[in-house]
Amino acid sequence: MLTVVVIAKECVPGRVKTRLTPALSYEQAASVAFASLTDTLEAVNHIAATRRILAFDGNPDNAPDEADGFEIIQQACGGLDTRLAAIFDQCTGPTLLVGMDTPQLTAADLNAAARGMQLAAQHGDAASAWLGFANDGGFWALGMTHPDGDHIRGVAMSQHNTGRVQLERLLDAGLEVSLLSELIDVDTFADAVDVAALAPHSRFARAFAAAVRAPELVPAPATRPVVAHTAARP
Repeated sequence: MLTVVVIAKECVPGRVKTRLTPALSYEQAASVAFASLTDTLEAVNHIAATRRILAFDGNPDNAPDEADGFEIIQQACGGLDTRLAAIFDQCTGPTLLVGMDTPQLTAADLNAAARGMQLAAQHGDAASAWLGFANDGGFWALGMTHPDGDHIRGVAMSQHNTGRVQLERLLDAGLEVSLLSELIDVDTFADAVDVAALAPHSRFARAFAAAVRAPELVPAPATRPVVAHTAARP
């Protein structure tokens, strides 16, 4: 039994991938983010999992079609550490969580953790974890054979050392930790250029190329107000 969770935000202009502006407009950035989420969901659909969850911040009706078959749950309120912890607290058995910002992700990247978690659970091994570092100092994946939100709650997110602090937290809890491949997390325009080159046939790469080739869409200024989000918040 394996649960795979994708944590994602509804791709509303002005709320997602705002660091891609002003090189891209808010609308273009949202389109690129939507493609990134779609690629991620597709990769998850290609691994053997008994339960697939989309932990969504936004209106479930606006989730990509690739989320069909996923159980869509609302994220908890609070900081990212609180929201991640709440997701793991709702799961039992081997659970692997990934973000939506690594569209170059493949099923092979996930299967390394998935197989290890399933084997550990079958053999009754001690509590184990899998962690994939991101290039920005965070992490793109976190898996546990015995999910426990307390292993995440309180870890400062979006810092240059978030991944290392999370690793130390897992080790201090006595978990055996296996490291996955490091991936580029798309935050900046330069990240997007690199990831599009790594996955040239992805939806992300096509959406990014279309945005870059659209000079008639003038990028919005950095001071543009954020679009109000009226959908129910997880």
